[in-house]
Amino acid sequence: MRQSFLMSLILSGSLALAACSEKGDKTVERAFDDVNVVDETNLNDVMLTVADAGEAVSYFRRAANGNPDRIDLQRGLAKSLVRAKRNTEAVAAWSKVAAMPGAGPRDSIDLADALIRNGDWERAKATLNSVPPTHETFERYRLEAMVADANREWTKADSFYETAVGLTTQPANVLNNWGYSKLTRGAYGDAERMFGDAIRQDSTLFTAKNNLVLARGAQRNYALPVVPMDQTERAQLLQTLALTAVKQGDVETGKGLLREAIATHPQHFEEAVRALRALEST
Repeated sequence: MRQSFLMSLILSGSLALAACSEKGDKTVERAFDDVNVVDETNLNDVMLTVADAGEAVSYFRRAANGNPDRIDLQRGLAKSLVRAKRNTEAVAAWSKVAAMPGAGPRDSIDLADALIRNGDWERAKATLNSVPPTHETFERYRLEAMVADANREWTKADSFYETAVGLTTQPANVLNNWGYSKLTRGAYGDAERMFGDAIRQDSTLFTAKNNLVLARGAQRNYALPVVPMDQTERAQLLQTLALTAVKQGDVETGKGLLREAIATHPQHFEEAVRALRALEST
């Protein structure tokens, strides 16, 4: 009897230990799954921000091929292709994402962005038109403005640019785009004001400085604007101003500005030297 009782205790103890062991194994597995999810999320973020664009494409392509139903990995692949400037592939990738279950308006906007980068303005416009009007974001209105610009719908473009500026705390780039839109229309005074506003928002934005010089030069104002610039930037802006003067027939003024650019540049300014030689030879 006593032996049977001991055997029962041993068996029940073994079963209890087995159950505990099984439960413990599952808990450990779940813990490792959680850690893997965190690690993967961190790695995805690294790949999307600081990794080499080509490496990011390879990483997300392998991951997406192994998990074709995971929209987050498909998004990662699409974003990486945009970073790598592989625009045709990016359009295909974002088209796939936008058609997947779980896709939202933001995915359609990213598709429109890829289409614009690829020069497909008509499809970009149709894609933006498919986004619900209640989805009002900076990125949406920025792209709407660019599409309106491409179609020379100036009133719409101005309205969209104005809305986009009001929806961001960093409007420098969109102000620069708006200014360039004004520049292409021949509204040089408005363009000059937009570029000045862009530079006040971001004093490192050289594109806006260069565009500001173009707008001033188009008005035959050949004095450099009072904006933050280093010596190299000053030389480059003088060259831009010089070429603008030459284009408008003010050749002697252009030559003088090129000489000043060459003297200003801290190193040998080959482009300005070639331009001056070409002018002097003719």
